[in-house]
Amino acid sequence: MQFHTLNEALSFNRSEARFVTFINGQEDEKCISFEALYQRALGLLRVLQQHGISKGDHLILFLNDNQQFVDVFWACQFGGIIPVPLAVGISDQHRQKVFNVARQLGGARFLYTDRKNLSRLRSSTSTSSDWPQPGQVLLSDDITDITTPGEMARVEPGDVAFIQFSSGSTGSPKGVVLRHRNLVSNIEGIRECAAMSPEDISLCWMPLTHDMGLIGFHLSPVVNNYSHCIMRTDLFVRRPLYWITAASQKKATMLGSPNFGFKHFLKAFNRRGLEGIDLSRIRLIFNGAEPISVSLCRQFTDAMAGFGLPAKSMFPVYGLAEASLAVSFPEIGAALDVVHAHRNSLSVGADAVLSPQRGPDTVSLVGVGEPITHCSVRISDPQGNAQPEGRVGHIRICGKNVTEQILGDDGSIFDGDWLDTGDLGFVLHKVLYVTGRYKEVLFVHGQNYYPHDIEEVLCETGELELGKVVVAGVSSRQDEMEEVLVFILHKGTLQDFLPLRSRVIAMVSESLAIEVRHVIPVGRIPKTTSGKIQRSALAGEYLDGTYDDILQRLAGELDRADTDEEEGPQSEIVNAILAVCQDALPDRRFSIHDNLLEIGADSLALVEIHSGLDDLYPDALAITDLVEHPSISDLAKFLQSRDSVV
Repeated sequence: MQFHTLNEALSFNRSEARFVTFINGQEDEKCISFEALYQRALGLLRVLQQHGISKGDHLILFLNDNQQFVDVFWACQFGGIIPVPLAVGISDQHRQKVFNVARQLGGARFLYTDRKNLSRLRSSTSTSSDWPQPGQVLLSDDITDITTPGEMARVEPGDVAFIQFSSGSTGSPKGVVLRHRNLVSNIEGIRECAAMSPEDISLCWMPLTHDMGLIGFHLSPVVNNYSHCIMRTDLFVRRPLYWITAASQKKATMLGSPNFGFKHFLKAFNRRGLEGIDLSRIRLIFNGAEPISVSLCRQFTDAMAGFGLPAKSMFPVYGLAEASLAVSFPEIGAALDVVHAHRNSLSVGADAVLSPQRGPDTVSLVGVGEPITHCSVRISDPQGNAQPEGRVGHIRICGKNVTEQILGDDGSIFDGDWLDTGDLGFVLHKVLYVTGRYKEVLFVHGQNYYPHDIEEVLCETGELELGKVVVAGVSSRQDEMEEVLVFILHKGTLQDFLPLRSRVIAMVSESLAIEVRHVIPVGRIPKTTSGKIQRSALAGEYLDGTYDDILQRLAGELDRADTDEEEGPQSEIVNAILAVCQDALPDRRFSIHDNLLEIGADSLALVEIHSGLDDLYPDALAITDLVEHPSISDLAKFLQSRDSVV
C-alpha cells in the first residue's frame, strides 16, 4: 500500500492484529494494538485542541515515558501539530537545550511534559527564560480522559511531520525539518531494501528522541504494518542482558543498536552469561548511528552464535536525520563487507589504497551497501563535482527522503538538490564506505556532540579561553569506538597541569555526562590562515603518537600523586570497590579519594559500577547512593554501615 502521510498509514493499518509492546521492566510491560493506538491518539488530540493548540503549532515533547511519547506524537500527526522531541537527559545542559530550542522555534510553541520534568526545567540554573508560561504547558499527569476523539486536520504530504533536533549537542542545536513525503518515501525504501513484512517483529532500546529509535523502530513498523517492541533505554543501560532475553521471548526478527550498545551488552555477557536464549528468528540486526566497529560486529555475532543467531544477521547501515534516517543498506544475507585501507590514502581527493589484510597502517572499513529506494548518493570534491569510483570525497545525498530545511543552519550544506552529509567516504563496486567526518561531530553513546559546545562548557568558568582549548574525536586504537580528547594550550609544568586536567574531566562529565579519554597539554594550537582551529590536525598528531611521551609522563605524575594520597592498609570493601571501578573503567587509575563524578565516570559507567557492587552486596545501595557518596572511601564507609554488608 502506498501512503502519502503518516496519518494515512496508521488510519489504514489500525487493527487488533498488530501491537506495540512497551517494555518498561523485566516484569513491567504494556501491549496495545494499532487500533488502540489510533483511538488513544484521537482522544489525546481533543485534549491538545481544548488547550488551544492547533495545526502548525509546535509542541515540544519532553518525556521519559515511551507510551506517553507515542500517544502524543500520533495525536500531533492527526491534528497537524508539529511535535519537537527532545531528550530529557540528566544534566543542566540538557535542560538548557529545551529553552534554546523553544527560542529557535519562535511563534506558538507549547510544552508537553510531566510534573517531575517540569520541576527540573524550572529549577534549571542556566536560564532566565520566561518560557513556558502556564498556558503553554500540558502535563501528562493531569490527563485522565482521552475517550472523546478530537477533530482531525487535513494533512498534506508537504506538511511538516516533526522536527528532529541533533541528539547530543545542546548549545546551538540544529533542527531537521521532516515532512510527511520525506518520511513515507524513506520508510517505503526501508521496507523494500530490508524485505520487511507483516510477519516481522522488531525490538529496540534506542530512545524515541533519536531518529533510529523513532523512525526506524516505531514509524517504520506502523507504516509497514508489523508488531514491534520498544524497550526503555534506561532499562537496557541497567540490564543490558535483558535486551537479548526479551528478543528471544518476543521472537523478534529485527534488532538495532549502535556500537556502544553491543559493547555494553558484551561487557555484561562476558561477566554473567545467558541461558535458555533462542535467537534463531533474528534475520537483521541494524547497526548504525555511529561509525561501525568491525571487531564489535564480530565479537557480538560470535558470542551469540551458540544461541542460534544467524551468522549473516549483522546489517551495517548508513543514515542520518537529514535523510529521514536511511541512506544505504547492504544486501540481505551477505557476509560483513570489510576492506582494509591505508590511512594515508584516505584524504579528500586521494584514491583509497586497499590492503589484502589488516596492518598497523590500515583502517578497517565496513561496507554499508548501496543507496535505498528513493535516495541517491554521490561522492564529490569540495566544489561539488562528482568523483570516480574509489576516490575519497564528500558524501552527498538527494532524493524524496531528504530534508529541504534545517533550522539553525546557514544553508551551506545544500548544493542545489544535493545535501552534504558532512561525512567522507568512497564508493567501490557500488558499495559505500564511510571513512570519517568532515563536519566536526562526535559520536558518543549513539548521540551527536559538537566540539565547540563542549569547549564552551569548559570556558564558562573563565579559567579557560575559547581558542586555547580544543575538543576533538578519534577512533580508539583498541576497539574503534569514538574517544573524546581535550587539548589545552599550557606553558607550565606537568605537575601544575594535573589539577586543571581533573577539573576539565569533571566539568565535561557533570555537564554533558560523557567521558574524556585524555586531556593533553600542548604548546601550540594549529590554525588555518583564516584563524580556524584545525581539530583534525591535533587528532591526527594524537593517532600518529606525537603525544605518547607526554601522556606517559602524565601517567607517571598521576601515579606519584596517587601514592602520596594512600593512607595505610585498605579494607576489604575498599578493595572490592576499587576492583569494580577498575573493571568499569579499565583505562583509569583509581585511588580511595577519587570522586567518581569528577574522574569521567559518565552515566553508563556509574550504572556499570552500581551493577558490579550490587552483585557483591545485593540490594545494599541504590544508584543514587553513588551520587550522594561519590568518593570511594565515602562509599566504602556507607557500605560498611549497612547491616546487610557487615
